[in-house]
Amino acid sequence: MKRTLGIILLLPILLWGGARIILDIKFGIDCGGHIKRAADSNTVEIATQEMETVITYLEREEMTEGYTSVLYRTPDEDVGFWYSNLKSSLTELEKVNQETTQLERSNILLKLRETLLDHGTSGEEITEPEGISVFPNNVGFAIFGIVSLIFLIGGAVLIFVSLDDF
Repeated sequence: MKRTLGIILLLPILLWGGARIILDIKFGIDCGGHIKRAADSNTVEIATQEMETVITYLEREEMTEGYTSVLYRTPDEDVGFWYSNLKSSLTELEKVNQETTQLERSNILLKLRETLLDHGTSGEEITEPEGISVFPNNVGFAIFGIVSLIFLIGGAVLIFVSLDDF
C-alpha cells in the first residue's frame, strides 16, 4: 500500500516535466524555429516572411508585455522589450525596397542576426526571455513544480519505507 501511494506521489513531477517539455517543443515549432530561420536568412524577403510569422504568433498568443520572472523582475526576462525589439526588426526589414543596395541589405541582415541570436556556452542560441515557453503561466508552473517536488520527496520516502517491509 505504501509503495503504491509512493508511486502515485511521483506522478505530478512527471506531469509537470512532461508539460514543460511539450510546451517548449510547441514554442520552438511555432515561434523559436522561425526566429532562428530569420536569423539564418540569406535574403531580406525570407527574413521578413519569417519575422512576420514570429510577430503574428506573439500577438495571437498575447506575448507582447510582462515578465517571465516568478520572484523578481530582471531585464533579461522582459517580454515587452523582447517583443518590441522583434517588432522593430520586422519594421526595418519592411523598409527595404528596390532602391536598397546590396550592401545595405547585407547590413540589415547582419544587424538582424545580431539581434536575434546570442552566443551561449553551447554555441548560438536565439535571444528569448527564460521561461517564455510557459508564459504567461510562469507562476503557476513554479507553484506546480514546487508542490510536485514535495510530492516527489514524500513518494520517495514512502517507497523506501515500504522496501524495509520486505
